[in-house]
Amino acid sequence: MTRQELEHQLLRLSPADKADIIQSLTKTLRTGGKGISKTPGICGGEACIAGTRIAVWLLVEAQQLGISEAQLLQDYPHISAADLVNAWAYADAHPEEMAAVIRANNEVV
Repeated sequence: MTRQELEHQLLRLSPADKADIIQSLTKTLRTGGKGISKTPGICGGEACIAGTRIAVWLLVEAQQLGISEAQLLQDYPHISAADLVNAWAYADAHPEEMAAVIRANNEVV
């Protein structure tokens, strides 16, 4: 299979499947990407950068508020650009989940 044929097939996948593939590929590259994990008892079981307590929804909300990726990487120096790519891919694949958890966290007083 050529790269072009593979790309064509990948583009036809669902957002969730694309996110899974991005995470799998990132783990095989030496980019430092940790992937996304959901662990009961850690951040309420919400999706986080693997091995951290940095919730994907928190990064998404920060981005929605206009915080740049450069600022996020400065604010969270123990994550990498690859971690942000994974977070954005996860968020893109699970928009309802992100909206619900952001809404729920904003309702807490």
